[in-house]
Formats: sequence, C-alpha cells, structure tokens
Amino acid sequence: MEGLNLINTFAEFKELKNIDRTTMMGVLEDIFRTQLARMYGSADNFDIIINIDKGDFEIWRNRVIVENVEDPNTQVSIEEARKVDDSYEIGEDFTEEVKLSSFGRRGILNLRQNLSGRIMDIEKANLYNKYKEKVGEILVGEVYQAWKKEILVLDEDGNELVLPKSEQIPSDSYRKGDTVKAVIHRVDMINNSPKIILSRTAPEFLERLFEQEVPEIYDGLITIKKIVRIPGERAKVAVESYDDRIDPVGACVGVKGSRIHGIVRELKNENIDIINWTSNTQLLVQRALSPAKTSYIKINEEEKKISVYLKPSEVSLAIGKMGSNIKLAGQLVGYDMDVFREIDTDEEDVLLSKFSDEIDGWIIKALQDIGCDTAKSVLNLSTEEIVRRADLEEETVLEVQRILRSEFEDSDEESAN
Repeated sequence: MEGLNLINTFAEFKELKNIDRTTMMGVLEDIFRTQLARMYGSADNFDIIINIDKGDFEIWRNRVIVENVEDPNTQVSIEEARKVDDSYEIGEDFTEEVKLSSFGRRGILNLRQNLSGRIMDIEKANLYNKYKEKVGEILVGEVYQAWKKEILVLDEDGNELVLPKSEQIPSDSYRKGDTVKAVIHRVDMINNSPKIILSRTAPEFLERLFEQEVPEIYDGLITIKKIVRIPGERAKVAVESYDDRIDPVGACVGVKGSRIHGIVRELKNENIDIINWTSNTQLLVQRALSPAKTSYIKINEEEKKISVYLKPSEVSLAIGKMGSNIKLAGQLVGYDMDVFREIDTDEEDVLLSKFSDEIDGWIIKALQDIGCDTAKSVLNLSTEEIVRRADLEEETVLEVQRILRSEFEDSDEESAN
C-alpha cells in the first residue's frame, strides 16, 4: 500500500534478521492495533489481515448500524450506512476498509518507527537467547577491530562479540582480519542490548580444546575432573578414565604428543601437566607437585592446609617458575599448600620461624613462598636471586642475611669456647 513498502520490509527482516513468520505477523498486527487505538480510542472492533508472502495487508473496521450514534468508533448511523448500500437496516453490522492513507503522514511515520524498534528488540532478544544457550562452547570468529583494552570479533552471521584484554592470554596479539578461537564466557544485557563476552583464559576454554582433540573425552570415556590455569604459563588438568583399559594421561597426550601439541600451540606454548585424578588427597598432592618428589606430607583437614616437606634439591621443582607449580597444585587439590625444606639431621640449620622476633612475619612468609624455610636455604641463594624471586627490597634481603649469618657465627663462637 502507498507510503509503506511492506514487500521490501518483510523480505528484509525475514531474510536478514531471521524472524519467523508467526512472530512477524504478531509484531505487525500489534503495531497496527496500537496506531488504530491512538486514532480511534480503541482497536477491538478492527480486523487486521496480513499476508506475509505477498507483503500486503488489509484493515477492516466493524461498526453497528444505529439510529442515533453515541460512539462513532463502534456505531454508524443508518443514513451513513445507506449511502453505501440502501438495503442496510438498524442493528446490522457495517464493515468498511481502512486505507493506509487515512493514517496520515505522522501515523505512517509512527508505524515505520515502531516496526523498526520492535524488530530491533526481537533481534536483541534472539541474539541474547542464542548465545545464552551457547555459554561454554568454542567459537571461531574474525577480528573486526583491535583496541588496547579489547578486540571486536564477528561471528559467521556478522554479530559483534567482545574479547576483553583480561580474557586474552598475555602473549596474544591480533590484527583486523585475524581468526580467533575462544570460548563463549558469558552474555550480559547492557542498556537493553546483549554483550557477548569471549574468553581464552577460562578453564572451560582448555576443557573444550581437549574435547576437540581427544575423542575419548568427547565420548565420555575419559572425564576432566578439574582444570586450573595461569594463562599462557602453566595449567594442570586432572583426568579420570571410566574404562580400566584406557590410560587417561596417555590418551590426552597422544602418540608422541600428537594430541597435546595442538592445544599447547593454541595456548601460546602454555605448559600443561596432565594428572591422574584420585580421591586420595595425599596421592593427589604428590601427583600435582610433579616433577618434584615429596618426602612426606602433613594434611590439616580443619584448616584446609597442607605442609609438604621435600629434599633441598626438590624444592625449586615443587615451587616452579614464579611459584606457578605450587600455586596451581594448591588450587587443584583445594588446600592452601606450603613447601618446606627437609632438614638434614647431620647438618645444623634453623627454621626461619625461629627468627620471628628479629624478622617481620611478612618477610618470613615471602621467603617461605619461594621455598626458603630455613636459615641456610636463604644463605645458599644470592642476594639478587632472593630479590627477584621473593620481590623484596635489596636492603631488606641484606639485613635478613646479616641476621641469619650472625646466628651461625654465634654458634661457631660458642663451639670454640
């Protein structure tokens, strides 16, 4: 009809916006009834016939023929009715078509605006619901824009998704046109618009990658019990097999590392430790701290703390680079974990905790976190190494070393006397 090309409008929204027939008809009828109610006070006595396929519609107004009109919207006089057909009688129904031209320029403009607004709202709701159901799934998209704090990614339908800097692996770098693989992390509704957040740092991303590379996991023969990560540096994955004939660790690694290599490359050479899951906490701790070999383990169930004692040569392995191994092991087991150097009974040494009256507790804790729980374990390291690993000031480290040396000097003097 004049002033509104419904054929083009229907085709555009059906083809590009993927709105189903029933929804489109409901939206159109609703916006027409809203406009009719504004014009006539009520739209209850109007029939709206919409033909989606042809792209046209008809609006019919139903009134009752009366002698004296009290409500012009629902009643028509016998005189006016007989101008159309002189056979009409009082009490009969009078139906006439409402032309779009009667809506006026402003009315037609309102129809267009309402239609666009409603379609947009439906699209937002559809997009939100679509991705809400896909949270946790892998998505491959194309980088459309790369900014300092986030990158804008387009999916196969041209929808915009966001990969924040905080959800990127530290060594990730993207330019426009690059392909990015990530997990759908969450969907937020901001100002009535859906915002789809992607992530490459979430444990779920690593889990989905394993499902893609390891058929036994996808088929449910092997299950991933827990994943902990320091994105781009290290991850620990605890797996369990429901088939005694399948080695879960071997299956995840693949022949000559064929399965794990693809995952490591995708994660920018993140070091992945695959561990056999067990409900035995002590055994799980031993496996989680691999490649370090523990001497003995003390578990405090009430405080959820574990003390691990190792030979001096094993301490650095247990702690790992920047404390990554001990941190992830604790997260995997679900306990706060401390590593202690096992003191050789033939070697005179003193626990750092004995110096609490001379050295601040936070300094002792920082040293213990890097595996230095005794005086000699601190003195065996250079000042520069302690400053770097424990993140302490050089003056602080020098003062600690002076206090510890004096302890052994005093002991030597006493022995000499």
